[in-house]
Amino acid sequence: MRPTSRIAGFYARPLAERVAHVQPSLSPQAGAWLARGGGLDVATADRMSENVIGTTGLPLALALNLRVNQRDYLVPMAVEEPSVVAAASAAARMARLGGGFTGDADPSLMTAQIHVDGCADAAAAPATIAALAGELCALGDAAIPRMVARGGGCRAARARVLDAAEGAVVVELDVDVGDAMGANLIDTVAEAVAPRIAEALDGHALLRILTNLALGRRARARCELTADAVGGDAIADGIARASRFAELDVARAVTHNKGVMNGVDAAAVALGQDWRAIEAGAHGFAALAGGYRPLATWRRTATGLCGAIELPLALGLVGGGTQAPGVRAALELVAVTSTQELAIVLAAVGLASNLAALRALASEGIQRGHMRLHARRLAGVAP
Repeated sequence: MRPTSRIAGFYARPLAERVAHVQPSLSPQAGAWLARGGGLDVATADRMSENVIGTTGLPLALALNLRVNQRDYLVPMAVEEPSVVAAASAAARMARLGGGFTGDADPSLMTAQIHVDGCADAAAAPATIAALAGELCALGDAAIPRMVARGGGCRAARARVLDAAEGAVVVELDVDVGDAMGANLIDTVAEAVAPRIAEALDGHALLRILTNLALGRRARARCELTADAVGGDAIADGIARASRFAELDVARAVTHNKGVMNGVDAAAVALGQDWRAIEAGAHGFAALAGGYRPLATWRRTATGLCGAIELPLALGLVGGGTQAPGVRAALELVAVTSTQELAIVLAAVGLASNLAALRALASEGIQRGHMRLHARRLAGVAP
């Protein structure tokens, strides 16, 4: 039975009681890891990275109250800032009063880029690659047979002219990577097809790598809530106007999006995701239309607010760092069955984090709750 994410007074319970509450949702191995206090042993760390001399740590917390597409989720977060967890949980509770979040996500398409310079006829490159698309996809598939056997593989190929005078062209292949993040798979495909592309375009293949602007893996979430849920009409008005401010001013949009990524990154770190790639993709997407824009927006409705978010999320449930003991425990807690489902959950967490920030700004200001939690943190680490 799936646990509820609505756990009243969870923050006030003793640590041992909080651990005991979630252990029934975990496998024996993950439960034992959590009971020991979690963490990463040095031997495992030495296998994961280079020049290891020890480990560092972040608190592993749970964001509560999240309900997405009529399902409850406990969302692990690895972050040193307590207000990130508290804010996401509080905003998720507000959204829960209106039924929670809804969302959807694209299939797991990642894109390989092959950069070709000195093409003899750059203008003809798009037509040349279109004619070769089937051959290129077959070459790419041959390089990743295990992914093809699982139902993934190359789906499309195209070319764009970057600079005709320089003969600069980029050829892109879309690859379905299933439940993998896919970076290594995409790089393998890029290197496999590069010689044939260079030959066809009579140029020199230079960069052969994925793009972290994962436009084929976008996730969306939205919610509607009443004005009463956020504290009244005046605060609802303030949230909508604050959202509009981010659409009008780049300097504000950057901070607005940082508020989104507070939640997304914290969950991504806990869940063993490449949060640097997620950050790069999110900010690239925000600037895609030529000017930097907010990832999440809020509009006033007759009864309250409607919020929506869209961003690319290249996530994985297999490979990479997802095999570390703590990550496996975190993935068991969030209990998703596909990368699309995980992307929807993280999009909803980002929207909740943004709502919490805007509500604070539109009411008491950002510092009151932030500094209260900050003071508790400092008291806990003071010598």
